[in-house]
Amino acid sequence: MSGHSKWANIKHKKGKMDAVRGKVTTKISREITVAVRMGGSDPTGNMRLKLALQKARENNIPKENIQRAIQKGSGSLEGSNYEEIKYEGYGPGGVAIMVEAMTDNRNRTAADVRHLFSKYGGNLGESGCVSWMFKQKGVFVVDGEGLNEEELMLMVLDAGAEDFEAVDDQFEITTDPDDFETVQEALEKNGIKTEVARITMVPETTSSLSGDDSVKMMKLLDALEDHDDIQEVYTNFDIPEELED
Repeated sequence: MSGHSKWANIKHKKGKMDAVRGKVTTKISREITVAVRMGGSDPTGNMRLKLALQKARENNIPKENIQRAIQKGSGSLEGSNYEEIKYEGYGPGGVAIMVEAMTDNRNRTAADVRHLFSKYGGNLGESGCVSWMFKQKGVFVVDGEGLNEEELMLMVLDAGAEDFEAVDDQFEITTDPDDFETVQEALEKNGIKTEVARITMVPETTSSLSGDDSVKMMKLLDALEDHDDIQEVYTNFDIPEELED
């Protein structure tokens, strides 16, 4: 699994800084609103909402923002009508990139995304051009402090996890999406807090870049992440350690 959850974890660290500027709050609130609109306001029967609320907790989103987003989704508060769009393309060196957006103006967002790809040495492709390189997986990142690695590994594997890896001072756990809830419940039952818990797109293989291409790729990913309409960015770029901070 090495490298598979690296970008998710870096985004989590970046998210704490972005939250100060309010971008993450806005994006997660939008995700909650759409999740409620599609599946109702009870997270028990709405996995998408449950994941959005989990993301809100990870990023310390204020309760009033969460409640307002739920009310917009249920129709008790007026809100914009967002549609979901996916873009696929290539970064510098042919690295695969998938982008998930929520927008109230499809033409504006498409033009912006195309411009960002072009600006940083990439190009947008046709639908399906890179999605075959990714699989949907559940990913958990756990702070390893005070935990017994072997006991944790056995516990999550018994609960249905596919993979377990110790990386620096953290443990990374991968699951099939169908087993995500079972593994999450096992972690909660044993009092183990997660730093990241989400269903995401994981690359089957990763691509390395060097020199200017690495720098351009990071600038492209940062610019995409920073765009107001973009919710998630997935890539098979194997991020060099010197660029992780």
